Amino acid sequence: MKVGLYFGSFNPIHVGHLITANTIVENSELDQVWFIVSPHNPHKQKSSLLHEFDRYDMVRLAIADNEKLRVSDIEFNLPKPSYTIDTLTYIQEKHPNYEFQILIGEDNLTHFHKWKNHEQILEYYGVLVYPREGTLKTQFHNHPKIKLVEAPLLNISATYIRKLIKEDKSIRYLVPNEVEVLIRSKKFYL
Repeated sequence: MKVGLYFGSFNPIHVGHLITANTIVENSELDQVWFIVSPHNPHKQKSSLLHEFDRYDMVRLAIADNEKLRVSDIEFNLPKPSYTIDTLTYIQEKHPNYEFQILIGEDNLTHFHKWKNHEQILEYYGVLVYPREGTLKTQFHNHPKIKLVEAPLLNISATYIRKLIKEDKSIRYLVPNEVEVLIRSKKFYL
């Protein structure tokens, strides 16, 4: 089985994440895309994150009707902050017969050389890159283990959605209905 790993805080998950993941799984060699909910991204402030179990629940609700999309809490029990290479090594040991690749936005290529053990990620796994507006070309754009994939350019941010929630404004169509219901009922991001 070929699996794309889509790492993120998903704080909250929104339609941009879902469209990107679904487009890639439907138009690539991947059999599934797994959303890897990161308890703590080393490049983000932990204080801005909703609890990982709540973010996991939102992803689970958002993808419940799509058998090609799965959610994983694999990083919840790994040392924090989570580094992609450590998760990849762990997940490969748990699923030795699977082929894994990571999905990243094109903007990540500008600082990919700063990722822990980025050479190993390229050598053993490979990277599928979805487009992001205004991204400059880097040394990685022509790397044989990095594949640029076609996907819609969506400029939707979780930061913007959290701002709307705090301002008591509508987030309809930005997140799946089930996710909005959970956010409103649990008073997330207020």
